[in-house]
Amino acid sequence: MPSARKKPLDRQVVVITGASSGIGLATARLAARRGARVVLASRNREALAEICREIEREGGEAFHLATDVSDRPQVEALARAAVERYGRIDTWVNDAGLSIIGRLEEVEDADHRRLFDVNFWGLVYGSLAALPHLKASGGTLINLGSVASDVPFPLQGMYSASKHAIKGFTDSLRIELKEEGAPVAVTLIKPAAIDTPFPAHARNYTDREPKLPPPVYRTEEVAEAIVHAAEHPRRDIYIGGGGRIMSAAQAVAPRVFDRIGTTMTGQQMRDEPARHPAGSLDRPGEGGRTAGDHPGTVMRRSFYTRGALHPLTTAAVVAGVGLAAAASLIGGHRHR
Repeated sequence: MPSARKKPLDRQVVVITGASSGIGLATARLAARRGARVVLASRNREALAEICREIEREGGEAFHLATDVSDRPQVEALARAAVERYGRIDTWVNDAGLSIIGRLEEVEDADHRRLFDVNFWGLVYGSLAALPHLKASGGTLINLGSVASDVPFPLQGMYSASKHAIKGFTDSLRIELKEEGAPVAVTLIKPAAIDTPFPAHARNYTDREPKLPPPVYRTEEVAEAIVHAAEHPRRDIYIGGGGRIMSAAQAVAPRVFDRIGTTMTGQQMRDEPARHPAGSLDRPGEGGRTAGDHPGTVMRRSFYTRGALHPLTTAAVVAGVGLAAAASLIGGHRHR
């Protein structure tokens, strides 16, 4: 069930981590276009500065601070900087994250730990740094999980583990806030595969270039859901009907899904040599791009997600189509 509606986006201050590319960048641009004052964070200082200039050229208002989310003092400094700049925080989006492509037995411990430091602990640090300010503003915490919060993926085992951990942390935090009576909404976003630079940014232990398993959706679908949740919080939002089906199948028939999962290894590999094996695990990745270079079909929109976010509108459209069809059928009978 949705939580109580929050203030309009054009009256909000929105902090976004992982904002220099992919989902974070698409969200920053969309939120700024809709009037929010945005605070952008990532490790890529140069990309953030250019993105802020772009937003300001288009009439928006933006501020940035280079931040490694795996370092708690840097995340706390980000929260302080946002409040010093704009006086409050209304929505905090924990988006920063990365992956490793490789079999669990072959990945070095240091890389596994680094992934958890960014994906899980970065989100924990962001949530805890934001909470005092969100309690004061009656704001919204939006955490980026994944369909991998519910479903395991071969070759991305520790990424899946980090997203499972994010779900456990987010759900537990939501309960504690509810018990406390805190006016903070908590939303977990669960995207399916999204056409971002994610594969190129992953640390790759294989000898082939990685790709996303289908179905793949546009980055802007996730940004729309995040911006919607900033005003109309939801408990969970799946991006893509394909991901929702996978989650349901895993819950209902896990052993069957295990067998299906064995086919995903090939779906995550291109038939070409690896181009960027180091990825961005230990250094900032390329910034400024929301889309990747997925070689297959990219779904322009998810009707499942749009319907879940706007159920009354969807019901009205379906009813309208049904009435039109009925009228056409009746008219046809009358003319016989």
